Amino acid sequence: MSVVWFVVLSAFIFCIGAGGLLTRRNPLVILLCLELMLNAGNLALLAFSRMWGNGDGQVFALIVMVVAACEVVVGLGLIVARYRRRLPIDVDEVSELRG
Repeated sequence: MSVVWFVVLSAFIFCIGAGGLLTRRNPLVILLCLELMLNAGNLALLAFSRMWGNGDGQVFALIVMVVAACEVVVGLGLIVARYRRRLPIDVDEVSELRG
C-alpha cells in the first residue's frame, strides 16, 4: 500500500477529532477527541517512518503515546474530582482552573 492512503486516513481521523473538539462541551468527549487527534498524528508518524525506512517515526509515536497516557491520567483525575464535588461539568462554565 502507498503511504498516501495512510496519510489521508490520518488526516480524516484528525479532522473528526478536531470537529468533535470544537463542537462538544463535555470534558470526557473532549478528551476522547484529543486522543483521536494524537492517534492520527501517530499514524502519520508511522506512515512516514515506513516510507523513509527508519525507526525515527516509531520512536516519536511511542513518545506521543506516553504523553497521551499522561494527559488521560491528569484529565480524568480532574474530571472525577469535579464530579465528586458536584461542580458544573460544562466546559464553558468551568472557571475554577483559570489563573
